Amino acid sequence: MQDPDELPVLSVTTTVGSLEAARALGRLIIDRKLAACVQLDPGVASLYRWQGALHDEPEVRLVIKTLPACEEALRVLFAKHHPYDLPQFLAIAMRASPAYGNWVRAEVVVPPA
Repeated sequence: MQDPDELPVLSVTTTVGSLEAARALGRLIIDRKLAACVQLDPGVASLYRWQGALHDEPEVRLVIKTLPACEEALRVLFAKHHPYDLPQFLAIAMRASPAYGNWVRAEVVVPPA
């Protein structure tokens, strides 16, 4: 059972190929008030198969802290502005402390449905 004092927060992760691309995407998300925070983790190494070829690439991981109601708007933003043809979009529902959850709520503007 969920603690009534904990508030739901959605954590979305994605990756891009450079710190410059990560900052641009992160700033766009913050400017549109679709997240309270976007953390940039440079130095990620990704091994993956794409179009039949094995890749070993440096990437930057973005961890986006938002509200569950913003998930669809973030998907739409990724479709238009993410630099990858097939961007990673992994969303995990989390329970935040009251103080952190209230901060996220205060910073995020949920788009109209």
